[in-house]
Amino acid sequence: MYETTYHRPATIDDAVALFGKGSDSKYLAGGQTLLPVMKQRLAAPGDVIDLARIPALVGISVTADAVTIKAATTHYDVATSTEVGKAIAALAHLAGMIGDPAVRYRGTIGGSIANNDPAADYPAAVVALGATVKTNKRSVTADDFFQGLFTTALDDGEIITEVSFPIPAKAGYAKMRHPASRFALTGVFVARTKSGDVRVAATGASQNGVMRVPAIEAALKANWSPAAIDAVTISADGLMDDLHGSSPYRANLIKVMAQRAVTEAG
Repeated sequence: MYETTYHRPATIDDAVALFGKGSDSKYLAGGQTLLPVMKQRLAAPGDVIDLARIPALVGISVTADAVTIKAATTHYDVATSTEVGKAIAALAHLAGMIGDPAVRYRGTIGGSIANNDPAADYPAAVVALGATVKTNKRSVTADDFFQGLFTTALDDGEIITEVSFPIPAKAGYAKMRHPASRFALTGVFVARTKSGDVRVAATGASQNGVMRVPAIEAALKANWSPAAIDAVTISADGLMDDLHGSSPYRANLIKVMAQRAVTEAG
């Protein structure tokens, strides 16, 4: 058994300092990704720095224009937040579909997007809503944050502090769940901004992680209805092809989930 030193800092600055002093340090948010990887011996950090108990990283605030969720806020807290439900119902709905109750009680929004798992739910909402990811150093737009499979714009030791979601005119999310993990076999988040622009993002489909779907965006901008997506063709090129579903199957799921998301959005 390898040795790991566990740290529980009280502030963001303390966490950053511990990261710099540690040996192959890793931040721990909810632990839904890091702990299984450590159990499988795919990671052996000398120092694990727990961010979940830092007060500055927990909480939700809502204004007339945006929903801001601190990074260590759990999926359960987002799913059950009355304020989030009123401002962006699709976001609360998405959080309530993540994993099972045990995962939702421990998993965090910051941990989800920092790992950028290709089948994670939150990246689809971040991209479709045009959110801004704020860290202890800077702000990064959604389109610049996700950079490929398990890859983000985060620098080594950088900490996500909060995510700010502009409140849309309409939004919806639908996914085909993997029956065991409940990750998204394919999930699609659709959003229409108050200015009339449309953004659509799919998760669980692309080999590179979360992806925009320009063809569906164009169709919905012209006609916001499930029927508008009927004539759209989604290429299977670059989509995942595995024992859970072929790339053509996932291409079809993108259309079907997008139609269901539009129906949910109204």
